[in-house]
Amino acid sequence: MANVTPAFASMPRVNLLPKSEIARREREVLTRKWAWGVLAAMLIALLLIGGAFFLKLTADQRLAAEQARTNDLLVELAALSGTSEALATEAELTAFRTEAMATDVGWQPVVDSVENVLPTGVSLTGFELTVGSMPGDGDPATAAGLTGLIRLDSPTPVDIVDVVRSLRAVEGVLEADGQAVTSSTSEAARYAYLLTVTFDQTVYTGEYAPVAEEE
Repeated sequence: MANVTPAFASMPRVNLLPKSEIARREREVLTRKWAWGVLAAMLIALLLIGGAFFLKLTADQRLAAEQARTNDLLVELAALSGTSEALATEAELTAFRTEAMATDVGWQPVVDSVENVLPTGVSLTGFELTVGSMPGDGDPATAAGLTGLIRLDSPTPVDIVDVVRSLRAVEGVLEADGQAVTSSTSEAARYAYLLTVTFDQTVYTGEYAPVAEEE
């Protein structure tokens, strides 16, 4: 029988390196890996430190800019302190005037409204009227604004009932009534009439009332 020889044959290889050399080479490879790992870790740490430093520097710069802006605003406010005090004083005086003049009355329209309903020959000779409460949130046509006495004079007797009825019909009058009648005959006969009357708060001018702000 013929011997068959393989078509391809390789030379046998034998690792003749001692185990100590193999271990040394493996240690070198491991050391290089560790060295690269440490270097990469240091590089990453440096990048993180640099990034943190950059962020802190940017924040410090922004803080310094805001502090400078705040200081500028404080300087401007200090320069305007006189104006602020003047505005505050003006606001206080305006509020005081609003309160003090809340019951300001248009006297001429009140006098005219009485005289317009008096009979011919009867004249208004005087009045003693006092203002009522300050305007509130209610209807001014139902709250008392002026209350007191009015004096009339006439050379002839008049029907006081008709006069009172005419006064009650005047716009703004809440109540009216007769109080007293006197006569004088020293020279010429004269008749004096004393009436009580109450006007509502529509007689207030409202000139100094606060202006409502538009929403």
